[in-house]
Amino acid sequence: MLSGLTLPAFAQYAGPAILSRGEAPAALSAPEIKFRPFVELDATYSTGLAGVAVSDAQGNLPELNSYGGALAWGVSGTHSWKHTKLGLDYHGGLNYYAQQGGFDSLSQAFLLGMTHQFTRHITFTLRENAGMFTRAFGLGGLSQAVPFDPSQSYIPTTDFFDNRTYYVSTQADVKIQKTARLSFDLGGDNFLTRYRASGLIGVTGLGAHADAQYRLDRRSTIGASYNYAHFFFTGQFGAADIHSVQATYARALSARVEFSAAAGASHVEQTFIQSVPVDPVIAILLGVSSTTEIGHVLNWIPSGSLRLSYAFHQGVAYVTASRGVTPGNGLFTTSYSDTVAGGYTYTGVRRWSLGVLSSYSRARSIGNFEGEYNGLAANFTASRLIGHNVHFLVGYSASRYDSPNFGNYNRVIHDARVGFGYTPGDVPLRIW
Repeated sequence: MLSGLTLPAFAQYAGPAILSRGEAPAALSAPEIKFRPFVELDATYSTGLAGVAVSDAQGNLPELNSYGGALAWGVSGTHSWKHTKLGLDYHGGLNYYAQQGGFDSLSQAFLLGMTHQFTRHITFTLRENAGMFTRAFGLGGLSQAVPFDPSQSYIPTTDFFDNRTYYVSTQADVKIQKTARLSFDLGGDNFLTRYRASGLIGVTGLGAHADAQYRLDRRSTIGASYNYAHFFFTGQFGAADIHSVQATYARALSARVEFSAAAGASHVEQTFIQSVPVDPVIAILLGVSSTTEIGHVLNWIPSGSLRLSYAFHQGVAYVTASRGVTPGNGLFTTSYSDTVAGGYTYTGVRRWSLGVLSSYSRARSIGNFEGEYNGLAANFTASRLIGHNVHFLVGYSASRYDSPNFGNYNRVIHDARVGFGYTPGDVPLRIW
């Protein structure tokens, strides 16, 4: 469901958002948001800049600190037609670092959500997510301008190196509203991630999903879902097939507070290259101690997700948690991942805007390497209107990588910025 849609059929079937369908909290659909561009100029300071290289024989990273500057721009908002609703959130930026090392970069992030109602009972939904970046902070919070939850799409959020990363994710669904209480959803997914450094492992993925949902009453919906995903890697032999079956539940605790969850199990079938020891006699004859073979692993793991949200006129607060299978982060391939995240955004009616996001992920690689790798990220941004359409901004981001199995994976990085932004209109600058 998209923001501000007032068609009778949507109003008739409106209810709590279904997280397994990728929907944003239903309360966010109340106001239509006017499209507003912005431009921003910042002074920056960054620590722990590290490309895909090592500085010594022990494999330590040549981490650098640098002052710099950034120029950012973007636009977001929603618009409704008779049968169609469109939501857009886009921002881009140029980043310059005084410490040269190939870190200067152009970044882009694009979220697009579109819903079209073909008939009273059939609705088509498109979710598009694309971008490129050099430094990731593991964040992808809810946006007031788009009708889906980015955490339910395929966005690289745990990348370790300051390396150019490209990604795109497309998710398309057809929802059939059989009756006022019963609905079905059929959809497909396609995503890819690529890295500028040839040593990092890209991924391409395809998927399909289906669910059935039944409205128990005005506030509650139950259902069941099936999801299939297949991904394979570039520069590394291997692939994975994941079949997930989950029960779903969504409830509107009040007009503004929603809870949505899915719980079940995933069957994971994976192929990869692994190293194995050879017979001692063969080792003596050939002078080798190990060889490689194709590994084939079958596993069942618990999987699921949940989200609790509070939407209000000026923003949204939420917390999410999930467990599932991810295609890794360029260093590691197929991984089991547990993630907890939370956020709060506020766009005041007079002068202030505020955004706080944080996330923690714990992953266990079962592909090219076996071991655990974790990530903790946080971001704070605030703006204040200081003059006609001009805003003063401050921002701070931090990310920590750690692993009990890979010692050189442990590091902490920081980014700070201060600057000025411009956006037309009387409402304070919306935090992106």
